[in-house]
Amino acid sequence: MRRVYIIRARCVKAYPHTAKQRASLIHRIASLIMKIMIRTWKITTAATEEIDFPDITSLDAITRQSPEGYYSTFRTFDGCTRALGLTAHLRRLYEPVPTPEVSESFLRRQLLALLEPYRPDEARVRVMMTKQGKAYIAIEPLRPLPRAVYESGVRVETTDLHRDHPRLKSTSFIVTSDSERKHIAEEGIFEALLVKNGETLEGMTSNFFYVIYHRAERNEVQTKRDAILCTAQNDILLGITRKTVIEVARGRGVEVKYEALNLDQLGAIDEAFITSSSRGIVPVVKIDNITIGQGRPGPITKELAAAYDQYVIEKAERILPVK
Repeated sequence: MRRVYIIRARCVKAYPHTAKQRASLIHRIASLIMKIMIRTWKITTAATEEIDFPDITSLDAITRQSPEGYYSTFRTFDGCTRALGLTAHLRRLYEPVPTPEVSESFLRRQLLALLEPYRPDEARVRVMMTKQGKAYIAIEPLRPLPRAVYESGVRVETTDLHRDHPRLKSTSFIVTSDSERKHIAEEGIFEALLVKNGETLEGMTSNFFYVIYHRAERNEVQTKRDAILCTAQNDILLGITRKTVIEVARGRGVEVKYEALNLDQLGAIDEAFITSSSRGIVPVVKIDNITIGQGRPGPITKELAAAYDQYVIEKAERILPVK
């Protein structure tokens, strides 16, 4: 498929006359185009081949057009040189595949090279591996969420959609959940929470946490010592950001409890948030038509979000470890 990109400028001071100037301009335009589009490559030991998909509107669109297998998605840090929990992200691909075609170290080297055009900015990466062991990498420029999302919180809804194999991050789930993804996008809903047997388990693209306080009355002063951070443990994808948040919470003296939230208890919780590798901690202030707590991000959510952001800066691992 041939694509045409139109770039408009408000004014042009002078057209480059020399071959060197023209080559420089062409290089800058090509770099700009690469930074605004999603690109995908098939990774083999023989060559890295760029794949041209008909629909490149999103990473999910790319995944739907790719062979069935497993995937993991994450954002980069430090100018596309680091990623939080990259070893764990790649383990998701290699563990269920008996005969991968490329090694993890080779895949890391190729990823670091493919990220070069996106520097010094950051990128969002999806690494995929088919059940036959073929590896793919899709990259798009990182587009951080608006600050208002973190300051004001988001609305989510519950759905009876579920994963057939919750512990595996399978590309087939992106296909089966496509209608739900379109629905929440049309309704302006940030995320869908998966419910099974009346229990809220996780988000469609995230893990779910909620906070309750030990106190007799809702209007009592909320303190960290009174807070319990809860999240489901069974029938969910054990997210990498989820694991980090639990570690950060315990490090700050917050009690953590593994317990799924019953739907009939939505109105009784004080805070809620979702987590993912690309978005970090996102406060939830409304589930279906029920307002959570005071209808704004709570103190535990804000404290953990700040601590998580600092943790990431310190702990994100190098894409290509230094020997």
